[in-house]
Amino acid sequence: MRNKLGIGFFGVMIVALMLVTGAYQLSYQRAKENMEVKLKVAKETQTEGSPGEETKAATPDPATVAADGQALKEDCYYLMEVNGYVVVYLSDKKTPYEYTDIKYDDLPAELRDEIRNGKYMEDAKSLYGFLENYSS
Repeated sequence: MRNKLGIGFFGVMIVALMLVTGAYQLSYQRAKENMEVKLKVAKETQTEGSPGEETKAATPDPATVAADGQALKEDCYYLMEVNGYVVVYLSDKKTPYEYTDIKYDDLPAELRDEIRNGKYMEDAKSLYGFLENYSS
């Protein structure tokens, strides 16, 4: 009895694996066809432009890689005051990056004015340099 169940389970797993593989192949082929259509349209729009006019078609660079989702380089930070403490925000000025223990009132007056308006920090190196200088 156990042997029959084992063989049945193995058979079901093989069928499931085949179905998953087939679904993957179908989605891969569909994505490949869509990319070929986009490239064809991009080539056509590029050749339709006049010779003196530069057209910017949506042709993907072969050296680039496409990915799902968003990959943004957070290249700057802003220091702002929240509830009496300095908080580091990402470049959108809405997303908190790091909460610090630096008290806003303990900072020099010039620096407080800059932080009140959102002090710009160009990169992580300058940000952490600032945080090292003013943290206790």
